[in-house]
Amino acid sequence: MSNAMTLPSTLSPSSAKAAPAGALALAQSSSQFQMLPGQLGNIDAYIQAVNRIPMLTAAEEREYATDYRVHNNLDAARHLVLSHLRLVVSIARNYLGYGLPHADLIQEGNIGLMKAVKRFDPEQNVRLVSYAMHWIKAEIHEYILRNWRTVKVATTKAQRKLFFNLRSHKQGLQSFTPEEVNDLAQELNVKREEVVEMETRLAGGDIALEGQVDDGEESFAPIAYLADSHNEPTAVLAARQRDRLHSDGIASALESLDARSRRIIEARWLNVADDGSGGSTLHELADEFGVSAERIRQIEASAMKKMRGALAEYT
Repeated sequence: MSNAMTLPSTLSPSSAKAAPAGALALAQSSSQFQMLPGQLGNIDAYIQAVNRIPMLTAAEEREYATDYRVHNNLDAARHLVLSHLRLVVSIARNYLGYGLPHADLIQEGNIGLMKAVKRFDPEQNVRLVSYAMHWIKAEIHEYILRNWRTVKVATTKAQRKLFFNLRSHKQGLQSFTPEEVNDLAQELNVKREEVVEMETRLAGGDIALEGQVDDGEESFAPIAYLADSHNEPTAVLAARQRDRLHSDGIASALESLDARSRRIIEARWLNVADDGSGGSTLHELADEFGVSAERIRQIEASAMKKMRGALAEYT
């Protein structure tokens, strides 16, 4: 929690990110709450300080709310906010199980409280504590969904409702039984498939794409098996070049040979079975053309050299 307790002079929740420390800055400018310490270095001191702020009576609350709504009196708004900071602390304590800092939960709740004060209508005959609870919880919920995981687990309104309800219903680390899934789906008025999907999201965790380097060795990580080398640009270009070489290149190189040389190359290298067998031997071709096996080898070497020259433009 920051020691720099500053807050804008206007009651603007969007610029009130210094809370909860910022909420106490409101007290410094209000003569009624001069008993608060000027600097608070930890969350316990903050909670003790806000619990010492007097509660407002219904008449006082209505008077301040009317003054702020009609005359835009920011001092009246400060009284309303300060007197309900303990409510934010109480609500934020219920969300500690999500593993997020208590101070951050209170900070977000304070922003929700300021939004509630800004929109509160005293003519509705409803106490601010009842009206503000919705805004405080909504702001805390939004913060949890943004920061609980790197990847959001809930984006729609229905998914958010399901997220927080499943967390409250789940006991321990065991998965829901089929009967529990059906009961929850009926209770929350959602499809059982949605309950199963959200439970799967909650059970998962964030995994770093790249592994950590420990003792000079990089740990095994998804980057090792998720990479798709088939679509890697250089691999794609190399594959296209091989395809062009096998089709157009070989055909063009064979056309540059005389009939005898072409027959020898085809018999020796192109009429080969998949298992590597089937190519004619030098002696078989020597008998076919009535020359020595050495002569066939010389013709083959000369033809291969000529073909490499013809394939140069393809490589």
